[in-house]
Amino acid sequence: MQRRTLLACAVLAAFTAIPAASVSAAPGPAPDPSGPKSGHVAGARTFIPDARNAQAVRRFRDLHRSRLRREQIHHFWGVEPAAGSHDGLTATHSVDTSYRVSNGADFTYTPTIKAAGSCMEITTVYSQAVGNEIWAWDWCGGNGPAKEVKMDANFLRTYTRSVNGRPSYSVQLVKTNASTNAWSAYLYNHTTNSWSLFYSKSGRDTSSLAYGWDIFEIYASRDPSTGNAYYCADAKNVVFESSSIQLRRNGAWSPATASDSPWQPTATPNPRDYLCPSLRFVRAGANDHWIVRQ
Repeated sequence: MQRRTLLACAVLAAFTAIPAASVSAAPGPAPDPSGPKSGHVAGARTFIPDARNAQAVRRFRDLHRSRLRREQIHHFWGVEPAAGSHDGLTATHSVDTSYRVSNGADFTYTPTIKAAGSCMEITTVYSQAVGNEIWAWDWCGGNGPAKEVKMDANFLRTYTRSVNGRPSYSVQLVKTNASTNAWSAYLYNHTTNSWSLFYSKSGRDTSSLAYGWDIFEIYASRDPSTGNAYYCADAKNVVFESSSIQLRRNGAWSPATASDSPWQPTATPNPRDYLCPSLRFVRAGANDHWIVRQ
């Protein structure tokens, strides 16, 4: 289940990441991660594998195995908070309901977040198999999606607000019991001004990875007519953004930094490795804010 062993060894060019100075205005203040918690995420339902989504589950599992296929690539970019540096992780993630994945074998899991040792990963999923959703992936025994919520009008109205002109939702994962490794994931409800429970679980983290992540992640096929991945054309006007990335230490929240959340697999990725030469990787903050766009 080594997720990125092969990718971390890649030799990548050093001229494609855009420094913070070239980025547009910083996002507004994110919800207070220490704010009140109440209720459950509206519209969230237990994920039940069926003919509709079996391919999506299989492909997501493939992302967490150290193998690549000639006709498809798995790649990622973002920050990876180190184990021992936090017992909570929060961020604000953009969504784009107009984004459509044109190739049935491809999946865009972006942004996606997991705290080190946590029992769940919360990911923004774009695919033909399930459409556009938010998933809670169970890493403590389930090894599959446990909850799903549609990126529909009610979700946008209740859980998103504009950040840099894009609808964005805020998510946090927090350890609630150290002895049982119990974790809970919440989405911020802008109607109640509180954090709503999305998924909770305890047990052993089976990812076998000694770090967390907040990243841009793709599973992409090459379009033989262009030589680029299909998503490169699909996402031509789409911006993927994660802002206000914070870690909780000793009960206090603070922005991710270079010392605890390094850029991976490199700070300066080569877009050609992602089969999309026009892709730009923007380091919009000191490891607490990133943007991927064309």
